[in-house]
Amino acid sequence: MEKEKQLLLLCRQLIEQVLNWGDSSIWGNDDFEQLSQQIFDKTRVQLSVSTLKRIWGKVRYESFPNAATLNALACFLDYTSWRDFRQHHQVNGIIEQPAEVNEIKKLPVATRSKPRLRYIWAGSTVLLLLGALFFMSSKRNKPVDPASIKFSSKKVSDDLPNSVVFNYDASAFHSDSVFIQQSWDPNRREQVPGDGKQFTSIYYNPGYFIAKLIVDRYVKKETSVFIKTKGWKGILDHQPIPVYLSPEEIKGQGYMGIDAKLIQQKLGTPVFNNTWVKFANIREFPGINADNFVMDCTLRNTSTPGQSACAKADLTILGNGTAIVIPIVNKGCISDMGILTGTAWVSGKDHDLSAFGTDMSQFQNLRCSVKDRYLRIYLNNKQIFEFKQAGTMGRIVGIRFEFEGPGEVKQYKLETPGGAVYEEKF
Repeated sequence: MEKEKQLLLLCRQLIEQVLNWGDSSIWGNDDFEQLSQQIFDKTRVQLSVSTLKRIWGKVRYESFPNAATLNALACFLDYTSWRDFRQHHQVNGIIEQPAEVNEIKKLPVATRSKPRLRYIWAGSTVLLLLGALFFMSSKRNKPVDPASIKFSSKKVSDDLPNSVVFNYDASAFHSDSVFIQQSWDPNRREQVPGDGKQFTSIYYNPGYFIAKLIVDRYVKKETSVFIKTKGWKGILDHQPIPVYLSPEEIKGQGYMGIDAKLIQQKLGTPVFNNTWVKFANIREFPGINADNFVMDCTLRNTSTPGQSACAKADLTILGNGTAIVIPIVNKGCISDMGILTGTAWVSGKDHDLSAFGTDMSQFQNLRCSVKDRYLRIYLNNKQIFEFKQAGTMGRIVGIRFEFEGPGEVKQYKLETPGGAVYEEKF
């Protein structure tokens, strides 16, 4: 346990270096809120401010963080898990230290504790200059009235792709570090002029997105962007621009789907590993309670082993701000999958998700329910997973089926028991 505590201290130091926010001993509540948001943006795991304060020693707490928390911290540093982090930083039982710490320790003691007199004058000069700069910038750094920050969005069409006009005003910050981020994904972030007023961004995929106005690393304001579909929309996930499928191309005999021949014709490849086909119905579902619903569907992946090794399929239930993502795969591929429960990410790297492995060439009945904050998942009428959610999904704003390669959906039914029902048999 002592070595685990040393690893956690190292992890903290590495995160502090990545953030470059200065000494963590002076971090305030806003800093931990921002760190919580950044961890969620990157890992889709929500660590509370109180959890982060315990890890950083701001709150006295005797227990060691659980595995899910440690995995999230490691993933934030681009490791696959806490085990991966440990393997990279523990050699023959000895814990490494970050480079900056090592460099400090290499200095002679006299150099670290007793600076030479000839440096005192230079240090005093620097302090005077810093004082002057602080005085000149004090006006610039005065608190900003939140009412002066503007951030809103406007769609320009009701179809795909869809450009969005963002109206913003971050001029009160007098900053050159202003960004607009399309969603939770930091890769969808673009820098904008600090004194600008409008910026347009194109959305190629439907969904419910929380766009962010970011100034000097902090999210200052958010606005929702709801890109709907007109019924079911088939999309081949291709970079940089996806390929849209017509309603006729996704309509089969007793199913909604696409075959391998059409994918090869559209994309020019006979192998579909990491090539995803999406069927999305993004819209409001009035009467469905996101805290009490059942989703039932029947689907299969029709890839051959030579076309897609794992033949993955995902069911996504989209909420306004979060989602439930449930995968099923060929039995040998469960290590490379994970479940998004609406409030946390459960990885196949450190959880036994073997029950999600099945014969993907055959139709599989996949069902999930949420009640009393418990997510339960069933495969072919057998319960295979249960998870206590930390919060609510808000409201349901979309359904999406995804396949690695060709796939088919025979039917789906979404209902709140005793309430609204949405059902289609293809």
